[in-house]
Amino acid sequence: MKVGVDYYPEHWDPAMWEQDAQRMQAAGIGIARLAEFAWSRLEPREGEYDFGWLDTAIATLARHGIDIVLGTPTATPPNWLVEKHPDVLPVDSKRQPVYPGVRCHRCYNSPSLRQYSERIIARLTKHYGSHPAVIGWQTDNELAANDCHCEHCTRGFRAWLQKKYGSLENLNREWGTVVWSGEYSSWTQVTTPLGGSPHLNPSFLLDFQRFSSDSVADFNRFQAVLIRANSPGKFVTHNLWGYPVTTDYYDLFDSMDFASVDYYPSTDLANDAKSKVYHGALTHDLTRGLKRKNYWVMEQLSGTPGCWHPMSRTPFPGMIRAHAWQSVSRGADVVVHFRWRTARIGAEQFWHGLLDHHGEPGRRFAEFEQFSRETQKLAPLLEGTTLKNDVAMLFSHEQLNALRIQPQSDGFDYLGNFKQMHAAFVRLGIGTDVINWTEAIDGYKLVVAPSLYLLDDAVAGKLRRYVESGGTLVLTARTGVKNMNNVCWPGRLPNLVGDVTGVQVDEYDPVGRDTQHVVLYGDQQFDCEQWCDILEPLSAETIGTYASEYFSGRAAVTRNRFGKGVSYYLGTVLDNDAYRAFFRRVAEETSIDFVPDLPEGVELSVRSGNGKRLLFVLNLTKESKRTSLHVRGLASALTGGRCDGVIELAPGGVEIFVDEEAHRFQF
Repeated sequence: MKVGVDYYPEHWDPAMWEQDAQRMQAAGIGIARLAEFAWSRLEPREGEYDFGWLDTAIATLARHGIDIVLGTPTATPPNWLVEKHPDVLPVDSKRQPVYPGVRCHRCYNSPSLRQYSERIIARLTKHYGSHPAVIGWQTDNELAANDCHCEHCTRGFRAWLQKKYGSLENLNREWGTVVWSGEYSSWTQVTTPLGGSPHLNPSFLLDFQRFSSDSVADFNRFQAVLIRANSPGKFVTHNLWGYPVTTDYYDLFDSMDFASVDYYPSTDLANDAKSKVYHGALTHDLTRGLKRKNYWVMEQLSGTPGCWHPMSRTPFPGMIRAHAWQSVSRGADVVVHFRWRTARIGAEQFWHGLLDHHGEPGRRFAEFEQFSRETQKLAPLLEGTTLKNDVAMLFSHEQLNALRIQPQSDGFDYLGNFKQMHAAFVRLGIGTDVINWTEAIDGYKLVVAPSLYLLDDAVAGKLRRYVESGGTLVLTARTGVKNMNNVCWPGRLPNLVGDVTGVQVDEYDPVGRDTQHVVLYGDQQFDCEQWCDILEPLSAETIGTYASEYFSGRAAVTRNRFGKGVSYYLGTVLDNDAYRAFFRRVAEETSIDFVPDLPEGVELSVRSGNGKRLLFVLNLTKESKRTSLHVRGLASALTGGRCDGVIELAPGGVEIFVDEEAHRFQF
């Protein structure tokens, strides 16, 4: 277990580097990430390379025991490259170039970008490939599909479609291009989705998003091959940005040794509207699920965020430490804070680091130092531990993209609904793995597969076998609507899994934001919204009925015995209290440990391995919290005190209990 910082020596007077390195060492920092945006300093002019400044910076840090992760600088093509080869720039749907000025101004399919990227990566990796202080590499920065419509992407998209469909006849049939006279008679007529209209053929739009995702994944693989050829034995990772994005992260990380994530939990606790991304326990569980193993945080919150949006609140006392421990509790083996010094130049001057513009340590720095000291103390305990959960949630970029192309009702949001169900498990203290919807699910007591809007025989068969063999499965509304080409199935919903659910959808009402009511288990009434499947049970029993409008009394939630297992079907989007009540009942039936009265904002997580179990109890709020757990007698790894079953947590409070006997924690 190590902590680190993101450092930009090229932004600062070299006379400061030694002082920074000394202070980093004193703070317990063991890792620094460098150079991911430094192309213009590494290659000031075409073919003229200057690594001297980076040599000095690395040597300075290494003298103080700090290991280096180097980033490839391909997120920021320099101006000389853009001027000489404008084809490196992406082109928008109106066929206008996206000009440089921020970053990520590159088309992954540009021959010029590939050529010059190969040169700088080869030079960099050959120069530092065997450097003893360089322990690994980060490819690019926050890769994401960029919706490019240049000539290279157009040709590439045609080739991608020709490989998938083989002929125009097949493409026309599978896309249903007969609608609105959209049939193609020549491959030259097939372009990227120009114009930006949301009313284009949804099969066309989804395949273009797949192509765009494949393009960025291929760019990442291209970099990984170069790095491993010149720097054998050193790890290769990438730092993902938060959801939602078009890119399929499971494909993006198939060439990486492990996943890394940039983690900026909202400091505006009541409203995450500025960032427009989801950060929290779900972010960590999604990241851990990419490779189904522990991961790194390559950028961790250090101060007030602010850049392209108004500045957010300053992290409250305890927040930086608590969320750093949250990262560890959910599988992070290394936590790197962004950034060491707050920038005085450029676009990120108000995205605050550990040190403010004046450079003097303050409250936030002291909090980081506390976390650093604690990780050094607990490193032997954390070594070899990971998360082993009984519950899996199946996440799908396919569903995310398809449901953004065709929104199903006012407010219907795949990721938002996924987060809401995940949050119910968090409130119950139930650990959850979030994995790719196509992966193996054997061994889990409970699998939740929200809105499998696109569905094929392979996944349907996997779910069927899981339930037949004794598993418990939860499916939801908008399951089995379409095939993988984004074309509606002709049968009754939920189509391919109708036998597993024992239910069919009589009709549905996209109720949107018109709140409806549902009664669960005969006497518990809750709100629901967005969507109402009006269900006709076949072999299933009804455990929830609607209590509003014309479908009052009709089945909303069902339970079906299938083979040795059980499947549930949720025909609507429940409110938070309903999800908690529902999943509590399912946990009881499947013998999954949970905490019925865990205070809001308090999280539990367990890491285990090598005969050890560590229980993390975190208060991520500004208020003191008190909770009771059946874990009496366990020692606190932080204080050495013993738990008497009642835990008092200050705002941002953290407790870590150790069970060296590896007994199962009974909540």
